[in-house]
Amino acid sequence: MSKDYDVHIIGGGLAGSEAAWQLARRGFKVRLSEMRGSGDTTPAHQTDGLAELVCSNSFRSDDAESNAVGLLHQEMRSLGSLVMAAAEVAKVPAGSALAVDRDLFSETVTKELQNIGNIDIVRERVDEIPTDVPVIIATGPLTATNLAHNIMAKTGEDRLAFFDAIAPIVYHDSIDMDIAWYASRWDKGEGKDYINCPMDEAQYRAFHQGLLDSEKTEFKEWETNTPYFEGCMPIEVMASRGLDTLRFGPMKPVGLDNPKTGRWMHAVVQLRQDNKQGTLWNMVGFQTKMKHAAQVELFRTIPGLEKAEFARLGGLHRNTFIRSPILLDRQLRLKSAPHIRFAGQITGCEGYVESSAVGLMAGIMTAAQLNGGEILQPPTTTALGALLGHITGDAHADDYQPMNVNFGLFAPLDDKTHKKQRKAVMTARARADLAGWINAQKLSI
Repeated sequence: MSKDYDVHIIGGGLAGSEAAWQLARRGFKVRLSEMRGSGDTTPAHQTDGLAELVCSNSFRSDDAESNAVGLLHQEMRSLGSLVMAAAEVAKVPAGSALAVDRDLFSETVTKELQNIGNIDIVRERVDEIPTDVPVIIATGPLTATNLAHNIMAKTGEDRLAFFDAIAPIVYHDSIDMDIAWYASRWDKGEGKDYINCPMDEAQYRAFHQGLLDSEKTEFKEWETNTPYFEGCMPIEVMASRGLDTLRFGPMKPVGLDNPKTGRWMHAVVQLRQDNKQGTLWNMVGFQTKMKHAAQVELFRTIPGLEKAEFARLGGLHRNTFIRSPILLDRQLRLKSAPHIRFAGQITGCEGYVESSAVGLMAGIMTAAQLNGGEILQPPTTTALGALLGHITGDAHADDYQPMNVNFGLFAPLDDKTHKKQRKAVMTARARADLAGWINAQKLSI
């Protein structure tokens, strides 16, 4: 069946959808296999939509001047990213961040892939990797068991795993706005991008103790001794690291003046708009492994959320990724079976944007190979190149861990560059170098 297609992509998440788009717009016929909709699903997904967003509705900062992920947004747009285009259609207010209406985003991606003409979206579970056609595996952090075993057989390496946590979502009309207020930190954005729930010291201490005492979901045998990813740390795990850890993390009050006092509170719980209508709000940084009843009881002690109704409570799921630095070449191909590429979070990148970016590059690289050529990785002075360098570079396999894009992955600057100017210099360098790379590789959108 696969031989009727130029490329078989397994997984219809953000990476698989982006890879399919990049190939299809270059004229190649794609079979895009997605198991959701075939009777199978994952512990985290709720729909069968392509590119469904699970953990958050945020693509994080859209600031391309001082933030590495914002720069990655810009680089992806310059290469005709479907994910970035769909995010623009579905975006909701979020200050300097890029947040989207989840359903509209998924609907937009699905519609574009259906309409382009040479992508066959097949609702099926793939248990074995095809051998008669180029393959891109983009099954994400929740790869089905049979396929995961087949990947293990191909790679000869045990998969690594950690936990990824989901934050609760609150209905807006259940928030007490006589207590809470709209504001972005330091008054950035449009003024109504976040809802803030204040806590004084006594309230914060009681809440902190409640997190420590709350009933947690028990680990299954296969989950024990598995590390958390720092960027999606459950709130109760953060609380266990010290009384003030949360006050310097997701509950920091800095830059948020309480309009009733004109001062910063001891701690603040922030909620970010989760859909375009503004009816759903995500509790920022409140990923949790607490049992559902314990979540409702404790979170309703937060000022402003005493009568909160939850559209979704928090949860936790397992993440799977391969040891990319030793398994993949610079073209994202499996060294032991070069017809297989990997893309997205299964490679050990972390985050929606990063996953999409790796899918974009996997699609472009596969298209070049089908045309008898090869696309070199972008230079590590760019966000794309820095991210790919982490995945396929010289990282030590024994301690290889998922990573968000950040300036620490970029090629270093001259030590003479002043600290305050470094990000501006790095972003200017990245833009120039990416433009040069696009011209040299003869890429266009």
